Amino acid sequence: IKQFSTQSIVAFHIQHYKGRTDHSVYNSIKYIIDRYGDHSAFYRFTTSNGKALPLFYIYDSYLTPPEAWAEMLSPTGSHSLRGTLYDSVFIALIVEERHKHDILAGGFDGMYTYFASNGFSYGSLHQNWKGLKAFCDSSNLLFVPSVGPGYVDTSIRPWNNHNTRNRVNGRYYETALQAVLNVRPEIVTVTSFNEWHEGTQIERAVPKKTVTRLYLDYQPYKPNMYLELTRKWAEKFSKEKEEWLM
Repeated sequence: IKQFSTQSIVAFHIQHYKGRTDHSVYNSIKYIIDRYGDHSAFYRFTTSNGKALPLFYIYDSYLTPPEAWAEMLSPTGSHSLRGTLYDSVFIALIVEERHKHDILAGGFDGMYTYFASNGFSYGSLHQNWKGLKAFCDSSNLLFVPSVGPGYVDTSIRPWNNHNTRNRVNGRYYETALQAVLNVRPEIVTVTSFNEWHEGTQIERAVPKKTVTRLYLDYQPYKPNMYLELTRKWAEKFSKEKEEWLM
C-alpha cells in the first residue's frame, strides 16, 4: 500500500500469455520503458543502493524455467537487462514453496503472493509469510505479501467454493493487513481494486442485480467502506514503517 497525492502512479503487472518467454518479456520491458518511462505517473522503486528503478510484477513466472529468466535477469545472462537503461526491479509470483528457490535462481528481485484467498496457495497462506520473509531477507529479496477484502469466484469457477472467504464486514481484510504488519515488508499489494468476478473489489459499491448476477455490496455500511479501510491501514503501514527504519 502506498500513498500518493492527487496523481495515480502505475506499475505494470505482466500477465502470462501464449508464447510468453524471457525474450518476449525482455522486448516488452524495453517497449514499456521507452514508451512510458519518462511519464510522471510511471512508478519507480528506490532500491537499497539509492537507485530509482521501474518495478514489474511477473504473474505466473513459474511457468518459465529459472534458467531462462536468468538469461534476462542475471548480470551474465545472454540478454541481460542488468546495468542497462532497462534495469528494473522484477517481482515473481510465489505459489508453491519450491518456487522460492527458482525465484532466487532466476535472478528476480523479490516475490509476491497475489491471491486474496488465505490458503489458496502456499504463498498466500498468512502463516507462511514469516518464513517467506526470512528467506527473502537472507537472500536479499523483497517480500511483497498480497491482501484482499474477501474472495468468491464461484460465478466463474463453480468448483472453487472451498477457496471462498467471507468478508465478515471488513474483519477478513483487516486480519490480512495485520498479518502484513507482523512481517514488516517493504511493500504490500492489494488484490484487487475492481475484480468483481472474484469478489475482491474494494471500490465503491451499491446494491445491483441483473438477470444473471447479484453483485456484492457493503450494506449496512457505506459504499466506500473498503476504500476507507485501505486508507486507514495505508496510514498505519506508513507510520509503522517509519518506526521500523529508525
